[in-house]
Amino acid sequence: MNRLVEDELNRMEAENEKRMNVIAQNGNDGLHYVKYELDGEITEIEVNEPIVVEPTDKAKLRKDTPVFSGVLKYFPNALKAVARASKAGNDQHHPEKPLHWDMSKSKDEYDAMIRHLLDHEDNPVDDDNILHLTKVCWRALAGLERYLTNNH
Repeated sequence: MNRLVEDELNRMEAENEKRMNVIAQNGNDGLHYVKYELDGEITEIEVNEPIVVEPTDKAKLRKDTPVFSGVLKYFPNALKAVARASKAGNDQHHPEKPLHWDMSKSKDEYDAMIRHLLDHEDNPVDDDNILHLTKVCWRALAGLERYLTNNH
């Protein structure tokens, strides 16, 4: 290799290393660079597109599902009431079993929801001292869950 070409390549390598250090120190994206041919001629200035790592659909779905900030923070008292109603129903129907939803029973969510909504107009509190509106919410959630899981 010609001594002049070798010197120029060494100079360019040193320049490139210096530039990369500046890029690293300044937080620059380093996307713009000069392309050199072996003979030392500048042939083009290239701009590489940054490699964008898209979040997976699963990660995006998680971030787009703000359970705490989009539901729990909005309705803490309502959800606590629904949880208490859920426990009361479990204690009534399955007193010896841990809290669970037996989806094989009582699949009439929409009818029960409307009955509780109508009963709310007559007396907001059901015979078991649970608000009819609380039971409306439980039945609405149950209906939605069945729909979303195709477990009708």
